[in-house]
Amino acid sequence: MASDNKKLREYSKEQSDLQPTYEAYNEYKQVSQDLEAAKEMQGEKLDDEMREMVKMEIDELSTRQKELDELIRVLMLPKDPNDDKNVIVEIRGAAGGDEAALFAADLYRMYTRYADAQGWRVELMDVNTNDLGGFKEVVFLINGRGAYSKMKYESGAHRVQRIPTTESGGRIHTSTSTVAVMPEAEDFDIEIHDKDIRVDTFCSSGAGGQSVNTTKSAVRVTHVPTGIVATCQDGKSQNSNKEKALQVLRTRIFDMKRMEEEAKISVERKSKVENGRPQ
Repeated sequence: MASDNKKLREYSKEQSDLQPTYEAYNEYKQVSQDLEAAKEMQGEKLDDEMREMVKMEIDELSTRQKELDELIRVLMLPKDPNDDKNVIVEIRGAAGGDEAALFAADLYRMYTRYADAQGWRVELMDVNTNDLGGFKEVVFLINGRGAYSKMKYESGAHRVQRIPTTESGGRIHTSTSTVAVMPEAEDFDIEIHDKDIRVDTFCSSGAGGQSVNTTKSAVRVTHVPTGIVATCQDGKSQNSNKEKALQVLRTRIFDMKRMEEEAKISVERKSKVENGRPQ
């Protein structure tokens, strides 16, 4: 069993997932026993001070018992199997030109600060800037337990209305940026064969040192069967950029298959509901 790394990871994750429920149940049992003992004590002959202390203990234990009961109910709900995964986040400036790119940079800073507050680690995968320091596109990895469960609802279009720094007339502009939050795919989630990918190298653009624009360190990886492309030019090493690009590519393919499966389930559920209606 120990030699099967995939199974070992699965069982370790299962044990880790069950630990909070196990601890909550053990505490619930202890609190219930203490509460029962306190209620028995309340029926005994006690002086006023002791009776008041027992009453306070019963109130505290009853409150805690209700809290644990609710917690266990929540912990027993079916979980999204991807909730504990790391995430790869992609932010792109959309409508609004340079202002949208500046808004995308604001979103990036907001998410990275949130990740810092959660104790998560952020790794920049790829970035494409404009002349004002905004992000036409930025791709980054957030590494931390439960990252997907807390970040997944950020996916979608984000809009801001404000007076841009480039606006001399004081008019309010509306800009949008899109955010995609994808659970990071591990090697065993998606297998990519060398024969199915095309790797292109090119000179990096933007800041990063004298060698960045003169050596072909940037990497573009194309998954031929799906047409999905991933690019990385953040690092100076071609090998590290290729590894990051493959990581993003694997995640995009995994996310595509996940959404296809969800769409299929949705169609089947809709069909069952419609077929169950009286004609």
